[in-house]
Amino acid sequence: MKLTVLGCYAATPRAFTNPTSQVLEIKGQLFLIDCGEGTQVQLRRFKVKFSRIERIFISHLHGDHFYGLVGLISTFRLLGRDRELHIYGPKGIKEAITMQLKLGDSWTNYPLYFHELESKKPQVIFENSKVVVETIPLEHRVYTNGYLFREKPGDRKLIVEEAVKHGVDKSYFNKAKKGFDVPGEGDELVANHLITEDPDPPRSYAFCSDTIYLPRLTEQLKGVDFLYHESTFLSEHDHLATKTKHSTAAQAAQIAKDASVGKLILGHYSTRYPDIQAFADDAERIFQPVELAEDGKVFDFDK
Repeated sequence: MKLTVLGCYAATPRAFTNPTSQVLEIKGQLFLIDCGEGTQVQLRRFKVKFSRIERIFISHLHGDHFYGLVGLISTFRLLGRDRELHIYGPKGIKEAITMQLKLGDSWTNYPLYFHELESKKPQVIFENSKVVVETIPLEHRVYTNGYLFREKPGDRKLIVEEAVKHGVDKSYFNKAKKGFDVPGEGDELVANHLITEDPDPPRSYAFCSDTIYLPRLTEQLKGVDFLYHESTFLSEHDHLATKTKHSTAAQAAQIAKDASVGKLILGHYSTRYPDIQAFADDAERIFQPVELAEDGKVFDFDK
């Protein structure tokens, strides 16, 4: 599991910072999370292959989280995309995007599917053999969701030298990885535990977009390995967080502490602050370890 931060600042794009967008890679699959202005430029800058993105998750319909989406959809068309694209987001996102495509007479030449969300309770919205994705209902000025990504357990690890020692033919290696006993020397079954090891523990990543401080999140986020939580303001401006329905770095840290997460990643910084290190300082009084998201920063969760 690997996270590439394309943008992590609040409100408006600047020459040297970008609004919210991330790429999460899970077992070879790429998921785009939010799509603020400049996202496709950042994708190119950090050499993310457009064609590998099949699912896009939009947290809410504020511009700094989705104004780059119609441009990206149009670029896919210009690049000759033929693979289907799935977009998950609040009710209204289909109308917002298709109206622009209609007025520009630029309908896609590939299948485009919208999955509109309106539930205020957690729900599984995507699942395959490798990952399950569920919503994290948040509270902002408009309907907003975060997203929780959980890996499914992988295959067992084959101990090749042990398999060879027990006379297991290569044609049975994949079956052994699936947990089965397999024929060995003299066609006698070899117990699976003799030639395999447990797989790496599945990882989980939670993306909490714009929201007020919500203690109820701790139940859904309990034990998550990595939590990205917006931290628009420092504690000294908690009155602004309340007014605008955002969170402070300290509040994000309290969620992380109460949910016993593995690591907290802060982002969505207000541009009023000249040094983002202050966000880490604010959070570390309550919870550690804390990491700061930065445009272009890559988090390899498997290391």
